Amino acid sequence: MIFTTLGRYFFRRYAMTTFWFLAGIFALIFIIDFSELSNRMSQLPRYSVAGALLMTTFRIPMILQQTVPFVALFSGMAALISLNRRYELVVTRAAGISVWQFLQPFVVGAFLFGVLTVIALNPLASWGTKQAEMLETEWGSSSASKSTIAVPWLRQIYGNDDTIIGARSVRDEGKTLVNVSVIHFDPLGTIVSRQDAATAKLEDGYWLLNAVTETRNGQLPRRLETVRLPTHLKPEFVQESLGKADSIQFFDLPHKIEVAKSFGFPTNAMETHFHSLLSLPLLLVAMTLIAASVSLKFSRFNQSRPVILGGILSGFVLYVVTVLVKAFGSSGIMPPFVAAWLPVVVAMALGSTILLHEEDG
Repeated sequence: MIFTTLGRYFFRRYAMTTFWFLAGIFALIFIIDFSELSNRMSQLPRYSVAGALLMTTFRIPMILQQTVPFVALFSGMAALISLNRRYELVVTRAAGISVWQFLQPFVVGAFLFGVLTVIALNPLASWGTKQAEMLETEWGSSSASKSTIAVPWLRQIYGNDDTIIGARSVRDEGKTLVNVSVIHFDPLGTIVSRQDAATAKLEDGYWLLNAVTETRNGQLPRRLETVRLPTHLKPEFVQESLGKADSIQFFDLPHKIEVAKSFGFPTNAMETHFHSLLSLPLLLVAMTLIAASVSLKFSRFNQSRPVILGGILSGFVLYVVTVLVKAFGSSGIMPPFVAAWLPVVVAMALGSTILLHEEDG
């Protein structure tokens, strides 16, 4: 069916509907995020309108990635309802083509949409998120409000020096930290000193802190151009300690999982994220089946409003359940594989069952 003239026509209609939904959501996200970003960061000393537009552009792919399941649902519903209103599906059915045949272009389109999201949009979103964080760090590097931002921490022990290191962001595959805070403890656990640096670069056996402000108990702060902090840490360890699973692109996840396991870090979050990306194409297929189950009877029973609301509610419930189960997998309550694939399999089974009941009795 997909390679016939009618199949190509349905596939083209679905692709165009999906494109316009994406374009509309992109514009809406851009306006909202730019407004929110301007209100939140306009007081920073290095803020500019051009920079805010650039940061918004960097942030959009990550936000857009979160809306992909709803785009698949709405585009499937819109395309099928449009075909019903034009009586094109009625003619298709009269020609002896079953629902399973003319749904093939929509299912293939949803699957390809999911594949493109994983291999193209996800790496772009990961890269854009890192660029936005770097730009935000540059804006807030001299801001008095930077201390209110949550800082991830890691701990190192070198000889008698017990140190905790925090950073605003990680660059260069874990070799460079930005907006660094280093707290030193004595053997009794008492804070001895604190060093705040603009950047810290991991060299062979030491951290090179730049633009350092050192504070000790009972002494005035002093500024140092550079400070060397001995360390045994490796770049991979730093990146795994400070990195977030959602910020890692799909193609890097298997390697990051192996590295995290080698350092003894829990990998539930990364494994769950990896399997959720793997299952995304089938999740979009499930969304399309849900859209079909509430859209195919649109013209025959004249139940437009309840049908549309029912489809939206079903898709929303599926998305919420998927996010909830994913959180269980990330926290270790459920195995990551089960957490990522169970909602998809159940949703596809339910969508297929409803279509079987309505179309084939």
